[in-house]
Amino acid sequence: MELVFDDMYFMKKALQEAETAYTKNEVPVGAVIVVNNQIIARAHNLTELLNDVTAHAEMQAITAAANYLGGKYLHGCTLYVTIEPCQMCAGALYWSQIGKIVYGARDQARGCIALNTKLHPKTILVGGILETEAQDLIRRFFIEKRHLN
Repeated sequence: MELVFDDMYFMKKALQEAETAYTKNEVPVGAVIVVNNQIIARAHNLTELLNDVTAHAEMQAITAAANYLGGKYLHGCTLYVTIEPCQMCAGALYWSQIGKIVYGARDQARGCIALNTKLHPKTILVGGILETEAQDLIRRFFIEKRHLN
């Protein structure tokens, strides 16, 4: 069977990162950055572990991809992230000039769409890829949090 490297394939990889965050008691958001069908960065939220509000999955992935590429711009790269980027992450993605952002589920309250955050004019935004899986993981995490407190 031949692997098909499409948005679903790479979003599944981002969901694996989100599951890793979940096991670490982090808000389960995962991200991968891809160029030429190759994953060059994998990341998940680390805000609790690092005690750093900026340690979102997207921020970690941007840094890893820039280090891999040896430059700050992510032209031709695609970010796959399980939840729509927040305003902070969208701002960093703007400055990275990433080519495409693919997200799973919307963040109706804090997402870049709801807050009308501008992305780079050349950045393509695609949403709803494995949306149910991403939403279910986030919901499960916060339901468990509420029951523990």
